[in-house]
Amino acid sequence: MKSAYLVLLVGVAYAAAIAGAAELARRDGLPPPAQVAGAAGAAADSAGTSGEVIETIDTAGYTYIQIDTGEAKVWAAAPQFEVKAGDRVAIPAGFALRDYYSKTLERSFDLVYFVDSVSVEGAQGHARPSRAEEHSGRPPQPQPTAVDLSGISKAPGGRTVGEIFDHRVSLAGQEIAVRGKVVKLMTRIMGKNWIHLQDGTTSETGADDLTVTTDSVVAVGDTVLVRGVLGVDRDFGYGYKYDVIIEDASVTAE
Repeated sequence: MKSAYLVLLVGVAYAAAIAGAAELARRDGLPPPAQVAGAAGAAADSAGTSGEVIETIDTAGYTYIQIDTGEAKVWAAAPQFEVKAGDRVAIPAGFALRDYYSKTLERSFDLVYFVDSVSVEGAQGHARPSRAEEHSGRPPQPQPTAVDLSGISKAPGGRTVGEIFDHRVSLAGQEIAVRGKVVKLMTRIMGKNWIHLQDGTTSETGADDLTVTTDSVVAVGDTVLVRGVLGVDRDFGYGYKYDVIIEDASVTAE
């Protein structure tokens, strides 16, 4: 258990504004909330999950949430963020603490996953940044309800989103290029940034939203050129199922 805490203590504190919360966390036998970022990824032993929040607790600079994945009920904790029962959330890979007792809560947990942030789906289906993301040093990412898709030209030698869905069987396993706009962004889920890409085209079945995973940093509203291998019928578990997806793509903002 001590070695687990030593791993989690790696990192740099955010700012003096959370010093009080950090002290509370220390008294509870936890790392300061700011130091979970980065350290949790280094010691990750969970693959990430998603589900509906059924209970929340704020304490010691952390927010604890219990979610129902549809298969099990799972506890996770991240530096304090806004969430409520009924919200749908995505939890990235994290560090598992088993048989954990919270002195502040006077409560035992069989298992809690400590993560650097939790992505919360907003009223329009867009992710709200956690406080950890707000203090990450990156500018806040707007999540508009609509993105202007006019004037997007097809990538040279590439495909449109509609074409990718229509020809997904023949294109499976091939490297393709597609240009579009980022209409939704969820960061640091299962170690990747997840982009929803649209270009104004639709398939014969009406599909118009292509999912892309990448290490690249982009923003909602960016026009991007995506290059990568097309995967089809991918099931990551926990409700992450995709007819088509481009994984580990090269994404360039234009």
